[in-house]
Amino acid sequence: MFNIVLIEPEIPQNTGNIARTCATTHTKLHLVRPLGFEVSDKHLKRAGLDYWRFADISYYDSFRQLQQTHPQAKFWYLTTKAKKRYTNVKFERGCFLVFGKETKGLPEELLHSNYDRCIRIPMYENLRSLNLSNSVAIVLYEALRQYNFDGLI
Repeated sequence: MFNIVLIEPEIPQNTGNIARTCATTHTKLHLVRPLGFEVSDKHLKRAGLDYWRFADISYYDSFRQLQQTHPQAKFWYLTTKAKKRYTNVKFERGCFLVFGKETKGLPEELLHSNYDRCIRIPMYENLRSLNLSNSVAIVLYEALRQYNFDGLI
C-alpha cells in the first residue's frame, strides 16, 4: 500500500477525486490542514461518489504532525521545480507521495530541505502545472506499476 499526502488542498473536487482514486487502489490518504473547504462540502462528496466508505483518510494539523506520527516513513515530494522525473524513482512500498496546494504547490522550505527527494512530472516548459488530481493519479499508478499492481485486479 502507498500513501498520498495533500498539504492544504484548496479545491474540494480535486480532493474528492483523489479520495476515490485512493479508495480504488487501497491507498491511504493523508490531509494536512488547513483545508480550503469543509469536509461536508457537497462538491467534495459528489467528486468522491459512493467511494467514501472505502477511503482510508487521516487528518493532521501540520505536516510536522504527520511526520511525527510516521517517523520511519519515506517521503517523495512532487514539484515542478525538481530535476528528477518520477519515472526515475524506485518507490518503496508504503512510501508517502506528498503534493502541495493547487495554487502554490509545496512550501519552498520543505522543497529545499528535501531536494534529493523531490520529483516532477514532465510537461511543456511554458505552463505552470497539471491538475492536482491528475498528478496524483499519474504518480500513484507508476508506483503501483512498479509492484505489478499487486493486490489489484
